[in-house]
Amino acid sequence: MAEKVYIFDTTLRDGEQVPGCKLNTKEKLELALKLESLGVDILEAGFPISSPGDFESVEQIAKAITNATVCGLSRAVQKDIEVAAQALKYAKRPRIHTGIGTSDFHIKSKFNATREEILERAVQAVKWARNFTDDVEFYAEDAGRTNNEYLARVIEAVIAAGATVVNIPDTTGYCLPHQYGEKIAFLKNNVSNIDKAIISCHCHNDLGLATANSISGVINGARQIECTVNGLGERAGNTSLEEVVMVIKQHKDLGYYTNIQSQLLNPMSHDVSDIMRMPVQPNKAIVGANAFSHSSGIHQDGFLKDAQTYEIINPEEVGADGSKIVLTARSGRSALAHRLQKLGYQYNRNDIDVLYQSFLQVADRKKEVEEEDLHQLASTYKAAPATT
Repeated sequence: MAEKVYIFDTTLRDGEQVPGCKLNTKEKLELALKLESLGVDILEAGFPISSPGDFESVEQIAKAITNATVCGLSRAVQKDIEVAAQALKYAKRPRIHTGIGTSDFHIKSKFNATREEILERAVQAVKWARNFTDDVEFYAEDAGRTNNEYLARVIEAVIAAGATVVNIPDTTGYCLPHQYGEKIAFLKNNVSNIDKAIISCHCHNDLGLATANSISGVINGARQIECTVNGLGERAGNTSLEEVVMVIKQHKDLGYYTNIQSQLLNPMSHDVSDIMRMPVQPNKAIVGANAFSHSSGIHQDGFLKDAQTYEIINPEEVGADGSKIVLTARSGRSALAHRLQKLGYQYNRNDIDVLYQSFLQVADRKKEVEEEDLHQLASTYKAAPATT
């Protein structure tokens, strides 16, 4: 029987940290409601203590959301946690997300502390948060570069203190997929009370491995993925929601599922892009403008014979407009015939052979041959009479 992977969306928190993507309360609320309709399980609405505006946004989202868990971020600081709890007081399913850096880089350089001091602060933060809600998530920042034995000690201690979710962030995007998976497996095998909490993946994309690392984490025992629409986030971004969802959906043999309504992925991507004023690169997996476009003659010929030769996802499955045959100088005769036929022109193979030479002359002058060019091409060619 397939196991559920919970989708924790942090578009409104980590995604909003991208320069130029700052959202006001109205914009955050609009996206929050759309994300709930998309099917996300947990919605990280913001970092309440960071500003009065973010506090208001979290509070308004907490009031409006009916099904998803609403989460507020905090540091391992009592005031942070109290403010987060206050912002979440109207939430039907509140979660406080608190934590602290656990790698030696953070312990020594950021906190000027010892491992034992950080362990004590981690436990205390969870205890403070449990005064306000039964759903407490603990993040071990920079877990990707944290010593596994020490990380296991911290995770065991915070679960004992009441954490219900333990977040294992690859904060700097440093890990390779097998390393991140092995880290999750180590926790599964060496934390005595790990069965009392859900392990969560929060992977950054500095080396382009966020999606691969998150999936590796799930395969090794994690059951929550923290991600953003369009992969927005600090520096090179976070794990892309649409990518992990479709990896899980396409690879049914893995034995997992999510509650995401995949046909809403492209509309959601467009909404986030528009509201956050951040264009999606054309070659972006799943939601990019070119994700279902074919311009190579070899690819076009195979696609026209059977779409599955070059498409593993039906565009309609993710709410895309459909597959596109793009005509360039690399296109072949079958693609030209297909596009002409769609415009209402009927030519036999000999006609196409003749037209193709003229087509290449146009294609060599332009990046893409448009419909207007095809009409012009057809108007200058008189097809030979059909033979019987």
